[in-house]
Amino acid sequence: MDITVSQMQGRVPVSVLRPYGELDASNYQQLIAKAQEVYKAGARDILLDLSDTPYISSSGVMALQSVAAILRAEEPPDPEGGWGAYHAIHRDRDTGFQQHFKLLNPQPRVDRVLETVGFKRFLEIHTDLKTAVASF
Repeated sequence: MDITVSQMQGRVPVSVLRPYGELDASNYQQLIAKAQEVYKAGARDILLDLSDTPYISSSGVMALQSVAAILRAEEPPDPEGGWGAYHAIHRDRDTGFQQHFKLLNPQPRVDRVLETVGFKRFLEIHTDLKTAVASF
């Protein structure tokens, strides 16, 4: 999976990560690694642009939850942790919107997955880049 990173300036600097292709078990760890890389480089606000991600699997959902944890300076859940990892998703979902991690332009199929797993109560979703950056 190719993931581009760009920087935008709103009230705060925002790192925009844009994966290309499906986000699934074959590549979800690449997204987590990229988020860890930009976090270690100083990024504290990430906008994930899903414009070119037509599909997201349960592993992809785990990657989104992991990015949110990284931005809260927490250890991401262990993907090998089975149900424990999924329980972490439900705990996060019930804490309200994440202030430092937001999504942009999820494709319809991805949007349905986000709705199904309850991430629309957990992650703020935008359809306009400028508005998304300004929301941080």
